[in-house]
Amino acid sequence: MTLAELCVRRSVFAVMLVCFLVVLGVFSFRELGVDLFPRADPATVNINIKLPGASPEEMTTQVALPLEEALSTISGLDELTAQSTEGMSRITCKFVLEREIESAAQDVREKVAGALRDLPPNILPPVIQKADPDADPVISVVVASERSLRETTEIADKEIKRQLETVDGVGEVSLTGGRQRQIRVYADADKLSAYGLTIRQFEEAIQNENVETPGGRIVRGESELGVRTLGRLSAVEQFGDIIVANAAGTPIRVRDLGRVEDSFGEPSSWNTLEGRQAVTLDVRRQSGTNTVQIIEAVKEKLAQVRRTLPPGMELRIIRDQSVFINASVKSLEEHLLFGSLLASLVVMLFIRNVRSVLIAAVAIPTSIVATFTLLKVMDFTLNNMTLLALTLAVGIVIDDAIVVLENIVRYIEEKGYRPFQAAIDATREITLAVLATTLSLVIIFLPIAFMSGYARRYVNQFGWTMAFSILVSMLVSFTLTPMLSSRMLKPGGEGPGGHGSKESRFWSWIDGHYGRLLEWSLANRGTVMAIAAITFLLTFPLNALVGRDWIPPDDQSELTVLLNLPEGTSLEGTSKLASDLAGRIAKLPEVEFTKPFIHEGLASHSHLYVRLKDLDERKKSNLEVAQEARALAASYPNLRTKVMIPSALGGGEMFFPIRAVILGPDFSRTAEIAKELASRLRGVKGLLDVDAMVSLNSPELQVRIDRQRASDLGVRAADVATAVRLMIAGEDQISTYKEGDE
Repeated sequence: MTLAELCVRRSVFAVMLVCFLVVLGVFSFRELGVDLFPRADPATVNINIKLPGASPEEMTTQVALPLEEALSTISGLDELTAQSTEGMSRITCKFVLEREIESAAQDVREKVAGALRDLPPNILPPVIQKADPDADPVISVVVASERSLRETTEIADKEIKRQLETVDGVGEVSLTGGRQRQIRVYADADKLSAYGLTIRQFEEAIQNENVETPGGRIVRGESELGVRTLGRLSAVEQFGDIIVANAAGTPIRVRDLGRVEDSFGEPSSWNTLEGRQAVTLDVRRQSGTNTVQIIEAVKEKLAQVRRTLPPGMELRIIRDQSVFINASVKSLEEHLLFGSLLASLVVMLFIRNVRSVLIAAVAIPTSIVATFTLLKVMDFTLNNMTLLALTLAVGIVIDDAIVVLENIVRYIEEKGYRPFQAAIDATREITLAVLATTLSLVIIFLPIAFMSGYARRYVNQFGWTMAFSILVSMLVSFTLTPMLSSRMLKPGGEGPGGHGSKESRFWSWIDGHYGRLLEWSLANRGTVMAIAAITFLLTFPLNALVGRDWIPPDDQSELTVLLNLPEGTSLEGTSKLASDLAGRIAKLPEVEFTKPFIHEGLASHSHLYVRLKDLDERKKSNLEVAQEARALAASYPNLRTKVMIPSALGGGEMFFPIRAVILGPDFSRTAEIAKELASRLRGVKGLLDVDAMVSLNSPELQVRIDRQRASDLGVRAADVATAVRLMIAGEDQISTYKEGDE
C-alpha cells in the first residue's frame, strides 16, 4: 500500500500528519528571531589600551607592536589592525567565519595577559570588548535633562549605561558628549618652588594618603578577625588637608600649595542634538548576535530604568536599526501573502473549478508554515534570505499538487473513475514523475547551502529553506492532495475520451493557437533551432552589459558624514566646523535632523549623523542627499570627508568597497606615496570619498634634556619628563574618591 493510498483510505491519518507539521510550524514561527540578513559578520574582538602622556609613535612602538606580535599567533585570526592616538591604542582582531566569538575572546584575553609584562609599567589595564568598534550602533539613546551636564553625565553613566551593559548580547555601550565628575587638584609651581618641593612629591602625597589596604587576619582560637587599614578620604574638602611635607615642624598641606575643586574633567568628546549639548549612549552588539532581539532587550531595560530616574530626565531614541529591519521583513511577509493569493488566482484561471483550486492551493500554506520548523531547528531567523526563499517557493510548492490533481481529474473525466479510486490510481501512476521533478529541484537548491567562504553565510539559509519547503510540498501532494480529491471532487466523468473541464471558449482559444504554433514549429525545424541558437548566443553580450553587485543598497533613511581635519586641530575647532556643517545640512528639505559628535580622544575626527525623512515624505533618495552633503562639505578647506551609507554587509566606518594597503620600511615615505596615490585616484571618474588613511603625529613642542646639568642637580631624565607632563597635561587619575553611598 502506497502512502497516497493509505491517506485516501485513512483520511484522519492524512489530516493529523499535515496538522502535526503545521502546528509545529506555527509554534516555531512564534519563536523565530527577526533580522535583516543572516548572521554573517566574523567574530571581532577589540582591545583598548591607554598609556597616559604617550605620543602616537610611542603607543605604536611600545604598546601596539608587542601586542600585535602576541595576538598574531592566535589560530583563526584573519585580520589584525591597530590605530594609535595620543595616549591610546585600539587593536581590532577579526577572525575567520568559523571561529565563535566566545572562544576567540578568551584566546585574546590570554594573549593580552601574557604580553602585559612586555609593556610599559605605567600602562592602564586593557579593556577587551566583543564588538567591532567601527560598526554602526544598533540603537542610540540621547539623555537630556535640565540639570547640569556633569549631573546628566553621572546619571547616564551610573544609572543607564551600566544597566544597558548587562543586557545579553550587548558588546559595547559608549558614552559621548558627557563630562565626568572629577576632583581636580591644581598645584602652584611658584609655591612648590618656594617650599623646595617637586610636583612628584605633591602627587605621591595624594596617592599615599588616600588608601584603604587590607591588613591580613588575626586568628583567635576558633575564630578569626579581618584587619583593614582605613585611610580613604570621605569628603572632598579633606584633600586640601593632606600633608605633603613638614618644614621645621610645620605641616605643609595641599591647600598651601594649590587648590582643590569638585568639578568635571576636561572635554575629550563632544555631542550635540538640535544645537544643544547632549549625552548620547551608543549600543553596539556582539559579533554574530541578533540585532532585533538585542534592541528589544535594550528597550525593555530602558523602560525599567525610566521608572528609577530622577524627575526631569528624558531618554530619546534617535537611532534604531530594528525599525528598518522590521519594515523590510514585514514587506516581504506581505509579498509572500500576495504571492500565494496570486498563485491561487492563476490556478483558478486555468482550472476554473473552485474545489480543485482549494485542493491545490492548500499546499501553499501547509508547505510554508511547516518550513518554519526547519528554520527553528537550524537556528535560522526570519530575514531577507529566508523570506525570499519562501516567496520564491510559493510558485514551486503548488506545482506538485497541481500535477497530482490534474491526473486525478483526468481519471475522473476521461476514464470515468469514481473520485475515491481515481485518487489512488492516478497518484500511483504519477508518483515517480512527481518524485523525479521534486528531487531535481532539491538538487538545484541544496548545493547552495553547502557553498564555502563568505557567501555561504548569506545563501546557506536560502538553500535549506528552498529545499525543505519543496520536500514538504511533495509530502503534501502525496498525502493531503489525494485525500481531499477523493472527498471533494464530484463524480460524473464522461468515460473514455471525455474532457468536460476543458470544454470552454478559453481552453478552445488556447488549444487552437497552441496547436497552430506547434504545427508551424514542426514544419520549420531549422528556423526554430536557429532562433534558439541566436537567443543562446545573445546571452553572452547581454550578460556583459549587466552590472554586478553582491547585495543591492537599501535606503534606510539615514547616513553619516565622517569629517577629518588636519592633525593638531583642537576639539573646539573641530566641533565648531562640525556644528556649522550640520546646520547647513539640516536645512536640506529631505533632512529630519542632524547630530554631530566627536568620540573620546579623536579631537580632529568628527561624525555627523543625518536622519532623513521617511521615503514617502521626500523626493530624493539617500544617495542624492549624500551627494548634496558632499557638495556642502567641499566648501571647507583642509577637510577630508566620507559619506557612509548603512550597508547590509556592515563594516561601519572602516568599510570601503575598494581598499589598498601600502607597506614599506619608512613610514614617512609610505605616507607620502599613499597621499599621492589618493590624489591621483580622486581624478578617476566614478570614485567617491577617496582618502589616504594616514595619521602623522600632531604638531608638538619637544623638550630636550641637558643630561650634564640634570646630573649635577641630581635629577634623572624620567623625573624631568614626569614633571613636564604633570605641570602641563596633568595626570588623568592619581587616586580615586568614593562618596559615602558608593
